[in-house]
Amino acid sequence: MHRRTLGTSGLDVSPLGLGCMGMSEFYGDRDEARSLATLRHALDVGVNFWDTADMYGSGDNERLLAKVLAERRDEVVLATKFGVVRGDDGSFRGVNGRPDYVHAACDASLARLGVDHIDLYYQHRVDPEVPIEDTVGAMAELVAAGKVRFLGLSEAAAGTIERAVAVHPMAALQTEYSLWTRHIESEILPAARRHGIAVVPYSPLGRGFLTGAITSADDLAEDDWRRGNPRFQGENFDKNLDLVARVRAMADAKGATSAQLALAWLLLQGLDIVPIPGTTKAHRLDENLGAAEVALSADDLAELSRDLPEAAGARYPEANQALLNG
Repeated sequence: MHRRTLGTSGLDVSPLGLGCMGMSEFYGDRDEARSLATLRHALDVGVNFWDTADMYGSGDNERLLAKVLAERRDEVVLATKFGVVRGDDGSFRGVNGRPDYVHAACDASLARLGVDHIDLYYQHRVDPEVPIEDTVGAMAELVAAGKVRFLGLSEAAAGTIERAVAVHPMAALQTEYSLWTRHIESEILPAARRHGIAVVPYSPLGRGFLTGAITSADDLAEDDWRRGNPRFQGENFDKNLDLVARVRAMADAKGATSAQLALAWLLLQGLDIVPIPGTTKAHRLDENLGAAEVALSADDLAELSRDLPEAAGARYPEANQALLNG
């Protein structure tokens, strides 16, 4: 499998990583044994870039990954995130970018993961109450201490990126980016590229919508977070089904699945793009990897970029939306 490099870090990763969030929370249908099998299969087929966060399952996702890291740590480029705070009952308490919290959160993640260092450590959401210079300064101290190798930001605005890199280099920017979410192309993506920062798109399949597998809200478990997402509700849902039908039509013409077409489009946006589709199933991971074999011409790419509208509806419910592009 051809590798990609995360910015100027020298971290060589598989062109598609693995988003691990859904193995522990948010999307229903959780099965630890199946998730562990998928993690091991990912390494067997060369998917070495794993993404987690301390808030996924209130730490449970990091503890899940620890079971495989204990066996195969040297094979994984491990990314985790801090900054979204949850209470003991799982409730969301806001974001925290204070320097003392940065250090405490890192130590807690290291303990849950059972590792002595994190390869890529992101600020999950920018804290509007703490200057980014203070947060990144604390993150840089983690690098100096050997606890973290490289730093990243998540959902940061172009101006925030510029301020952050003045304190310490950033290897990666994690942000939502896909055929139906292209807001980063005007300012954020150019800012990342000015500084040699890789872009790591999460939800590259539109939280599963772009696969075509979701045709009604009834396809989602009762506790599935997406039921409360504006893009999965009412008229927005119906409009987005039309968008997915257009993706499926081109995918059929290419002999690919809708998921493969959507990922192929992203991979061809640049070698500095490393999507992290999430899955709990090994066969879905294998399907995603088939995106590298989908042949898209320049005209195909232009058609997809030009003719497909962005999704109807906000990316998150209103309370969460306020924390984007900080």
